[in-house]
Amino acid sequence: MTTEHTLTAKRRRYWDQVTAPDHTWRVNPHTQQPRRPPGEDLAAMRSGLGRPVMDSPKMWPLYSCEVNDVLALRDEVSDEQKAEHAALALYGLHQQSQSTPMHRRGVKLGEALRALRRSGKFSEDALDTRVAQLAGATSVSALLVHLRGLVTQLRTVGQPLDYNHLMADIQAWHHTDRRPQVRLKWAIGYQAWKDNEKDKGPAAS
Repeated sequence: MTTEHTLTAKRRRYWDQVTAPDHTWRVNPHTQQPRRPPGEDLAAMRSGLGRPVMDSPKMWPLYSCEVNDVLALRDEVSDEQKAEHAALALYGLHQQSQSTPMHRRGVKLGEALRALRRSGKFSEDALDTRVAQLAGATSVSALLVHLRGLVTQLRTVGQPLDYNHLMADIQAWHHTDRRPQVRLKWAIGYQAWKDNEKDKGPAAS
């Protein structure tokens, strides 16, 4: 294996370590068994829910972000590290008790929430309200509270999402000037159901 490939493997996020490009579990080349996340890993991730980055020692081995040496000298961490911590905690919640991968490349949050709305498991009006509260979050901590509730609902219906995209969204939320672009992306994905409803309406006379 080349040095470049080695570095890429080291930096691969946890959910990419276990999920293959075809959305199945990766296979351990030595045992030929699926690399399903061990229960203790998922429990370690969930221990980070509602806690700041690095506050749960059980999560330390699961991080993949490089440490920013300049920030580390000031006992600080990067926004990327904070976002990975939050995404890992949500992934641990999402993947709990699920037999198939809950990380799926290309399924952005808005699209996953649209599928949740179509599932019929929850009140559409209530879900619209929760999504609006998510998009209107005025702090990262508030955003994560709303995400936790919505991810729990996604787990209920077995709806996966792309955790690389979610991590990027969380990282962007640390910067108020980048939030409008994230909201736009969510709206495009989630509001697409309106077009379908128009198609189902009465034909114009």
